[in-house]
Amino acid sequence: MRVYLAGPDVFLPEPLKMAEAKKQICQNYGFEGVFPFDASLDLTNLTPREAAIKIYDCNINLMNSCDLIIANMTPFRSPSLDAGTAFEMGYMTALGKPIFGYTNDSRLYPERVLNKTSETLDQDGLLIEQFEMIDNLMLEAAIINSGGVVVYEAVEPQQYYTELRVFKKVVQVAAQKLLSSS
Repeated sequence: MRVYLAGPDVFLPEPLKMAEAKKQICQNYGFEGVFPFDASLDLTNLTPREAAIKIYDCNINLMNSCDLIIANMTPFRSPSLDAGTAFEMGYMTALGKPIFGYTNDSRLYPERVLNKTSETLDQDGLLIEQFEMIDNLMLEAAIINSGGVVVYEAVEPQQYYTELRVFKKVVQVAAQKLLSSS
């Protein structure tokens, strides 16, 4: 089974090194890992906007070729996961494919947007979701309804984006759920 590896890993200083490490873990459990950079793209002479659309089209084609998604839901540039990863999870939901998620931050969403003066309102006075989920309810519910799971655990802050222990756990769970009966 082909696994689309979604997440902010593409923004790491050495994204291909991370891609290879994740692909090896996938292979160890019987999956073929597919990273967003796997398709060769020629972005020469394209405007930034044209390049972005070409990357989008390529990622859509890669997702279409995969059987499931494993999404890195570790908060990225905000208290929530990477916006592109959220889109990719929604896209795979629409295709009816299994979704598995993981995060290297064990705090539930309300804890990450905590306001010192209110437990239910954020710093802008807006209601904070109180569903005991790791991120927005639409994301975790999509995972649960697809038959997947979210695995979360705290890692050392300096390893927030590079620690693969939790990723390995979610791959193992996906293999148990999807490959053990085949």
